[in-house]
This record gives sequence, C-alpha cells and structure tokens, in this order.
Amino acid sequence: MPRPRSLTDDQLVAAALAVVDRDGLPALTMRAVARELGVATMGLYRYVADRQALELLVVDHVLRSVDLALPDACWQDRVRVLLDRLRVAVARHPAVVPLVLRHRQAAPGSLRLIETMLAVLTDGGHEGVDRVLAQRTLIGYLLGFLQSEHSAALSGPGTIVLSELPPDDYPLLARTASDARAVPPDEEFRRGLDIVLRGLAPP
Repeated sequence: MPRPRSLTDDQLVAAALAVVDRDGLPALTMRAVARELGVATMGLYRYVADRQALELLVVDHVLRSVDLALPDACWQDRVRVLLDRLRVAVARHPAVVPLVLRHRQAAPGSLRLIETMLAVLTDGGHEGVDRVLAQRTLIGYLLGFLQSEHSAALSGPGTIVLSELPPDDYPLLARTASDARAVPPDEEFRRGLDIVLRGLAPP
C-alpha cells in the first residue's frame, strides 16, 4: 500500500464517524479507519497514537460543533438552549454517546462546553458544591436521555411490550407504558429538563 498522504484531523474524524455511523461503535478500530482512508494501518499511527486518541478527536469534533453563544435570557432558558444544542450535535452520531461519556473530561470541546455551563449556573446563583452538583445533574440527565432516546425510545418496541403486559398483574406499569408511547422525544426531553431545572432552582 502506498505511503499515506498527509491527513488532517478533520479527515481522521470524518473517516472514524463514517465507520461508527455505518457499523457501530465496536467497529471503530485503527484498521477500519485506515481502510476508510485508503491508507495502511501502520501509517495511521503517524497521526494518532491509538484508538483512544482517535476517540478523543471524534468527541472533540462533535462537541466543538455546539454553538456556545447563548441568548440574553434567564439562566434556566440558557441551560435549555445549551443542552438542546448539545443533544442535537450528539444525536447526529448516536453511536458516539458512550465516547462522550468516556472523554467528557478530556476533550477540549467538552471543557469549553462545561465552562460555559458553569458560567450560566453561576449567573443563576449556584456556587461551590451546589454548582458542582447542578452541573453533574444536568450532564447526567442529558447523557441518560441520549442513551434512552437512541436505545430505548418511549415509542420503541420495549415500551410497546410493556404496554401489553397483563393489567391485572401490572396495572400501573401497563398504563404508564401505554401513555409513554404517545410522547415524542422532543417533548420528553423538554419536559424532563423542566423537572430537573425546577429541582435545581436555588433556595
């Protein structure tokens, strides 16, 4: 195979995302990305040290696409805008959700995003440990929602099965699952976030 051409980070990320979007996260290997780029596997190591470094590039790329310019609004509305933008950015490549969780404290794009969220929370009166817990709670809600949306959506087959359970044995579960089937993802995300934000309001 010929000597690899000069590759940019954008080319590496595009190839990695092509593999992940088509074949899933387990398929993300140095060999698969090299094949996507048309280079020798060993040649890829001139640009990234290993798969972990490649994952970090992917996460950084996805999170850097989030617009951090927020509207002049109350802190709750700014959180809503920021998390919705983040949700949309990650949802373009749903298989990378575990990577975002794994590398959220290392990718520069993630650090910029966290700094922006902390600034919004500070404006809302959160300080010290309260700010720590508020930020962790919001990120936990977002990542949990993304995993549920793309692996176990309310309108998905799992909810359908639950809604058909014998009501004599599972009256609340069957009824709740039936109600859940009518909730679109956007509404689920928005109303769930409203609940979280009410709980995070400073005393």
